[in-house]
Amino acid sequence: MPKIACPAQRRLRALGEAIGNTPIFAITYRFRERVSTVYAKAEHLNLTGSIKDRMALHVLQTAYAAGLLHEGDTLAEATSGNAGIAFAALGRALGHRVSVCMPDWMSGERRALLASYGAEICLVSREEGGFLGSIRRTQEIAAAEHGVFLPRQFENAANVDAHRLGTAPELVVQLARRGLALDAFVAGVGTGGTVMGFSRAFEVSSPKTRVWAVEPKESPTLTTGYKVGTHRIQGISDEFIPAIVQLGELSGVLAVSDGDSILMARKLAATLGLGLGISSGCNFLAAVMAGEKLAGEKLAAGTHAPVVATVFPDCNKKYLSTALFNEEPVRHGYLTPEIELLELDLLPRPNLDS
Repeated sequence: MPKIACPAQRRLRALGEAIGNTPIFAITYRFRERVSTVYAKAEHLNLTGSIKDRMALHVLQTAYAAGLLHEGDTLAEATSGNAGIAFAALGRALGHRVSVCMPDWMSGERRALLASYGAEICLVSREEGGFLGSIRRTQEIAAAEHGVFLPRQFENAANVDAHRLGTAPELVVQLARRGLALDAFVAGVGTGGTVMGFSRAFEVSSPKTRVWAVEPKESPTLTTGYKVGTHRIQGISDEFIPAIVQLGELSGVLAVSDGDSILMARKLAATLGLGLGISSGCNFLAAVMAGEKLAGEKLAAGTHAPVVATVFPDCNKKYLSTALFNEEPVRHGYLTPEIELLELDLLPRPNLDS
């Protein structure tokens, strides 16, 4: 951790003990007669219940160490929910005022959680610009007030580094302890910090490992280059391609339907007892798709079945009022009905600092 003046150093170090170092769920499944396993980092077990805790912690550590954030400053961030919750929890624990700007269609649970952590909430409608309007609001706050720090998660390199230095090395070590080498990693793109962090981590250490970005089939912003359609997977495809996302460094983009993602998240809960958010269902399906892509290559080469990993970004409790808890029709082309979940195993926490 970067050197930070006390007492922030002590408080951040203490909070950091509850962030990262997550176990992996090894989920064996059958899909179209092929049996394989998805390895998913259990990021819903972080301090506030999402993977965004890693990013928020590293951004704050880096800002304090660089002298960009000081005692008494205000944090102002645009978010779809989880990042704001993470900054609210950590920021308030450090004594900062926290202002969160977010689209007004995010779940009520996310708003309630932000309020419970003491954040000030600014809701932005579609007419006011949605996500881009939320970013503009934070910039207006910084322009109007003295001592405002903007984390700028969509363009901050510390977001990528949180996963390059933390999540990715953890996963590699956990797999290695089982004698496994990673063939592919997939994850939905919100800010892009996760996929870009993994891609950068593997550039030198494992250049043959594929890294795929994932987007909703109903709103293929990454593929088209601009906002198109609407979707129900909160936390990804936020109307624009973030500055930190470099698609040329990735293996490609996988598209997953939001309805299929809802059905998969529900199946993971009902079959394996894993209470996960919609984006986790999306990531699992993308991992199955990646496994199908690589299976033919592995068979032709006479090697092992592909080792594919992803992350489960958050839990289902932030979606109680959303489509995740409503009946969802099965549509043509959905993968979930063809997936049989067979077994659940756990790869222990990596404990890299111990």
